[in-house]
Amino acid sequence: MLSDFEKNLFNYIDENELVELTRNLIKIDSVIRPETGNTEAKVVEFIANWIRTELELEPEINEVLPGRENIILKIDSGRPGKTLMFEGHTDVVSEGVISLWKHDPFGAVIEDGKIYGRGSCDMKAGVAVNLLTVKAMLKSKVEFSGRIILGILCDEEDLMLGVQDFIKQGHADNVDACLVSEPEENQLCISMKGALRIKLTVHGKMAHGAMPLAGINPNTRLAWIILAFQEYEESLKEEFGEDEYLGWPSVTFTVIQSPPPPEPPQLNVMPGESVAYVDIRTIPGQDHKEIKEALGNILKELGNQDPDFNVTMDYLADKPVVSMSKDEPIVLTAAAVYKDLTGKEPVYNGVPGATDGTYLRDLKGIPCLVNGPGPRHIPHQTDEYVEIDELVESLKLYVLTTYRFLN
Repeated sequence: MLSDFEKNLFNYIDENELVELTRNLIKIDSVIRPETGNTEAKVVEFIANWIRTELELEPEINEVLPGRENIILKIDSGRPGKTLMFEGHTDVVSEGVISLWKHDPFGAVIEDGKIYGRGSCDMKAGVAVNLLTVKAMLKSKVEFSGRIILGILCDEEDLMLGVQDFIKQGHADNVDACLVSEPEENQLCISMKGALRIKLTVHGKMAHGAMPLAGINPNTRLAWIILAFQEYEESLKEEFGEDEYLGWPSVTFTVIQSPPPPEPPQLNVMPGESVAYVDIRTIPGQDHKEIKEALGNILKELGNQDPDFNVTMDYLADKPVVSMSKDEPIVLTAAAVYKDLTGKEPVYNGVPGATDGTYLRDLKGIPCLVNGPGPRHIPHQTDEYVEIDELVESLKLYVLTTYRFLN
């Protein structure tokens, strides 16, 4: 049950401010566009200025890559206690074909109680929750112990260089728990899938389309790999089954380029090279070293069957499965808050992908609870949205969880 004092904290939550801050963040295009040089820079500038104006504090800005920065804010209560971190990211994936959207992907249009736009749930809404949680704690002048750390990081949607730099700079040292406000419908996600990302380059020999025997077709050999990897995926499903929170393991070809850029495709030319990218997601029980060995053996066997088979496999990312117990203090606190606020039992789940919390948990051992607003299966799709009611609920959950965890 919420105390009168806790209910009073809601007086420092302005629902209209939450909606407008989320909309303002959505309106800033933070898609990484190498062709134009667009990065997270404009949204980083906006957030940094918001912190200076609304919190009257000076954030630390760390450049990770040219034009790509992390925002760090540390608030020390002056009393010994635990350190709670809030984590979010500023980059968003491409909007794709704009004509397929019902609304302008950067218009932040409100319709039927939803805010539409690229990054609305993944995760401009979560960033707004993080910022306004800190504002509510400061403006209410509520006493708390320990420290609050705000980490709004770059490059989560690619190689997660932002969180790696955050850790390297020592900002994650002595953090006791982290709330990651990724879109999870306010469910309590206590595990995250692992990820292996691979680039396959199949080397062939270019030839005229009318005389294919004069060359070596990389497309045919790539097709063999796709079918062999699909068969391997089925064997993984059979061996490891479906995890309670994370579902099935998967091996997914996401990009195929033949020929790869900058060479233009031509209908009457058999390319000399094909490139494919594979996104492998893992669940508890799987060993990434064993997966790498298995994939290597698959390619070796295909090579034994064809003297012209020539492929290079490069690993772009290796993120382990991470999980934690329901008995972690941050989980217990968030679960009690959820029940007291909503009158319902919390729903436990797992993150279907990796997050920046994967690195915080794996490299620093930090319990990372992923429990932000937004539908779980809408990120990276057209007509992405976040429901306003769920957004408001998320902010209340975060404020109360922060208050209880730091007291």
